[in-house]
Amino acid sequence: MAKRPSPVDRSLLGGDPVDVAPQLLGKLLVMGERAGRIVEVEAYRGETDPASHAYRGRTPRNASMFGPPGRCYVYFTYGMHHCVNVVCGAEGEARAVLVRALDPVQGLEAMRDARSMRRGAPPPDHELCRGPANLCQALGIDRRHDGGDLLAPAVPTGASTGPRLIDDGTPAPARIDRGPRIGVRAGTDLPWRFWVPGAPAVSAGRPPRRTG
Repeated sequence: MAKRPSPVDRSLLGGDPVDVAPQLLGKLLVMGERAGRIVEVEAYRGETDPASHAYRGRTPRNASMFGPPGRCYVYFTYGMHHCVNVVCGAEGEARAVLVRALDPVQGLEAMRDARSMRRGAPPPDHELCRGPANLCQALGIDRRHDGGDLLAPAVPTGASTGPRLIDDGTPAPARIDRGPRIGVRAGTDLPWRFWVPGAPAVSAGRPPRRTG
């Protein structure tokens, strides 16, 4: 019998982001009627990670990173883009996993409309949620959702809600690749980016190291 879709178990998010990140591959990121399956993520270790927003401590901008696990950390960058993270680790540690790419599975027409607002025409479907800024635009995630609970219970259809992290029982990927994170200026050699090999939405990057 197929598993009934439900929020990811919060205990899954209580560990080190390098361990949590690959476990998020295959889970769903849902925003209203729009949803995509996570196929690429990056881990950030807070105050011990020079590439993390929390490397120099807590600020109003990064406060959501400090937990508890399951919170949503959304930041605004380059004056135009939003990116969404899954907060993990123990409360107060400022650890998170950046969602880099999704395979769109539901609400594609709404995603196309959202992506068309800037481009004039939507990209191919496999590029709708390729890259952290694009997936936030496609799903309609922005700073209003920062600090929300990604594991909140379901709400009635049509009710206002933020993004949610859902497990629909899809098996974990048969293989996972890993390599350096993209677009960072520090910690550039740490192999803390994880992705599903062959997934069309995955970013181009340096050669992978296989993990499974």
